[in-house]
This record gives sequence, structure tokens and C-alpha cells, in this order.
Amino acid sequence: MQAIADTDVKNVIHEAFKLHHDSLHVMRTEPLRQRKVYLKKLRDWIHANRTLIHEAAYNDFKKPAVEVDGTEIFHVLSEIKLAVSSLETWAQPRKVDAPITMLGTRSYIQPEPRGICLIISPWNYPFSLAVGPLVSAIAAGNSVILKPSELTPHVSAVLSRMVKDIFPVNRVSVFEGGPEVSQHLLKLPFDHIFFTGSPAIGKVVMKAAAENLTSVTLELGGKSPTIVTASANIKEAAQRIAVAKFINNGQTCVAPDYILVDESVKQSLIEELKLYIRKHFAAGGDVFDTSASYCRIVNEKHFSRVNELLKDTLYHGAKLEFGGSIDEATRFIHPVILSHVPVDARLMEEEIFGPILPVISYTHIDEAVQIINTKPKALALYIFTRSKSDRRKIIQETSSGAICINDCAVHFLQHNLPFGGVNNSGIGSSHGYFGFQAFSHDKPVMKQKGGFTSIQPFYPPYTSLSKKLMDWFLKLF
Repeated sequence: MQAIADTDVKNVIHEAFKLHHDSLHVMRTEPLRQRKVYLKKLRDWIHANRTLIHEAAYNDFKKPAVEVDGTEIFHVLSEIKLAVSSLETWAQPRKVDAPITMLGTRSYIQPEPRGICLIISPWNYPFSLAVGPLVSAIAAGNSVILKPSELTPHVSAVLSRMVKDIFPVNRVSVFEGGPEVSQHLLKLPFDHIFFTGSPAIGKVVMKAAAENLTSVTLELGGKSPTIVTASANIKEAAQRIAVAKFINNGQTCVAPDYILVDESVKQSLIEELKLYIRKHFAAGGDVFDTSASYCRIVNEKHFSRVNELLKDTLYHGAKLEFGGSIDEATRFIHPVILSHVPVDARLMEEEIFGPILPVISYTHIDEAVQIINTKPKALALYIFTRSKSDRRKIIQETSSGAICINDCAVHFLQHNLPFGGVNNSGIGSSHGYFGFQAFSHDKPVMKQKGGFTSIQPFYPPYTSLSKKLMDWFLKLF
């Protein structure tokens, strides 16, 4: 559905919501094979329109086609493949054993669709972070209204076309537009809201959901730290950090936000980082602004924000270890490495979401742990070390949505792990079975046998015999 005038948006949204609501009974009673039909159509559409997706992502922020395949399309196709092959297992009733108090009963858990779901997706990975949750919602049997980001209008238009080609309007709808569209949508009594974005907007979504007692999955962000200990393989750490940080121009929710490195290996890590940044994003040279492998900041507003963070940090005494030209007209910022960054700098308080990498040294691992624990819980934490004791210490003494050891961000592609944050970095999980669960209600079902039941001796009226039975019974526990 194309963007519509603000004067009409409320009525159009309400009409669409009513269409979804009126079809809930049919949706709940359809066979699993119909869900698979939708998922397979979605898979086939993506394969047939890869070039269209590539062009849209490039037009929005110069994202290279291979990067679109690797970070957007692959994720969605793997989600579809897993859902299609696993749907019967995920959706089948799960038997529950009866405790002694329920002898004679039969119980199971039946996953059921939540109903009408709202997916609000972000701009940084505008295809995968819209369609990935959509796959889970369809696999779980829901209807969906999708609100993609207005900051990537070309990809949003592709999403609208894709949905129109595949789904009935009462099963999946797309509303393009700005914040006013989201505001109208959030007033409606959805059965579930799946939001990906910043913690600040996540709080707005959660507050709106509370008005209708709507359940939420919030995939937020935060400052994901990376610890590099003295025992780490420095070359390996530098390469993996460089790729995870500067892919998509640093606009990744699980990108390494800052590095905490043992002082003894700090300079060697910085030198290796420079080498691998050049190798992967400047084709082995020094020119980044014409590189076909280096993305751009999404718009002028975010460019200004990132540029101001950089200026502020340098003004307050940070050292520029690696950097270069900046071009506002093309929203280009050369990859940046900073050292001697004040711990209380704005750069260390705000999620960077851009190509700036602060490197902070420590002399004892306790210092690194303390810095992490002074900040809100991160979406991810990365550890590069060969030391089992350091690894155990960091895992035990910090809290984050996930931990990845000796790599960065790749846990996002492990669909057998739940993906999500904790507190400030998110609520709930997604991907694979965990995404199916996010869009399902686990409905408990218990069947009592006929005739005498195990709790009948405790029915009123209460007698001396009932009291003796209860005294004996409680001694079992």
C-alpha cells in the first residue's frame, strides 16, 4: 500500500485492521500447509527479485549487492528454509507429565497464533529486519501489518510490492510513511507487536502496547563491547572486529561499539585493525570513498549526528589513530579508529551506529568488567581470548543479550540460538523456533478423567478425615 495523506491515514489503517480482524477465524483454522504455501511463495519471490532488492538498497544507502545478499537476503532465506522444514514439529502439541497431585489427568501445550501482529522494522537492514520477523509471524499462523522505515523508501517500496504480490490484503498489509503512521498503528489493539529499533523508541512502543495490554518483542540496541585480552590471537581478532564493525558503515545493532583491550597488545591491535580495514573496505588500498565495498550513512541527519560525535570526542582529547576525508554531500565518513577516549565522552554514552571505533586500554580484566557494568546491558558482548579463566569471569560477571567468543556478530546467523537483548537492549527473542514462539501463545490444555479424581478427598465439607489426609499429603512435599 502506498504512502497516503495524513488526513486519510487513520481511516485507512482502521479499515485494514478491521479486514484482518474479520478474517481471524479463517486464519486460525487453516491447515499448516497453507502457511508453507505462503512461505514458499515468499522464498520464490525473493529469488526472482534479488536484483530489485539490490537496486533498492543501493539507492537508499549505496549498499553493495553482495553485502545485501550476505546480510539481508541470506538471513531471510535461511529463516524460510528452517520454518518450512520444521513447522510440523514446532506446531505440534507438546505433552506434559502429570505431577502426583494430578494423577489421572492428561496435559499438553498447544501453540496457537497470537492473532493480528504489528511489525515495525528499522532502516539499517531494511529488508531482513522486516521480512525475518514476517517469516516467523506467518509460520506461527498470524496476520500481519508491516510498517517499514521511511528512511529507506526504496526498500520500503519493494516490501510493499512483495507483500501485494504474495499475500491477501487481510493476511499481510504494508503501510509506508513517517512517524505519524506508526503513531496511528500503535493505538490499535494488536495481539502482538514486534519492534526493532532504538531503546528510546522501544520505550514509546512498550508504553503504547500497555494501553491495550499487547505483548511485545523489542529488539533494541545499545553499546556492544568487545574485550581483547593479552592472550588473544590479535590478527584474527582485528580482522573479525574490522568486518563486523565497518560492514554497513557501522550501522548494525550488533556491531562492536567499542573495544576494551589489554594495554600490552593495544598498539599491535590498532595496527592490525588498520590493515584489515583497508583490505576489506578499500580493496587493499587507501581509497575508501570510491570503494564498491563501503556503504554510506543512511541520511543527512544521521551523518550529522555521527560527525558531531567524532568532533566532540576529538575536542575532548581523543587521539585519531586512523581516519580520513569526510564528505557531507555523499554522506561519506572514512573509517575511524580513536584511542585515549574519555570514558565519560558522549561517544561512550550513546550508541555510535556509524564507522567510528573507540579503543580503550586496561591493565587488569577487572577494569574492563567494571566499565561494561557501568553501562546499560548490551545486545551483544564479544570476547577475544585464549584464557578460560578470563572467559569464565566475563561471562559470569557481566550481563548482555548474547556473548560471542573469538568472533563478532555471527551469532545472529545461528538460528538454533535465541536472538534478543535484555532490559535496555531488548525484551523477548527471535529467529528460528524462538521467532515462532515469539508470535505464538503456548496454550495449556488439561483433560481430567471421568469418575474418581485424585483431589476428590479434599472436596468440602471439611472433616477430621480431610484434615488427616491433608496433614499426610503435605508431608510428601
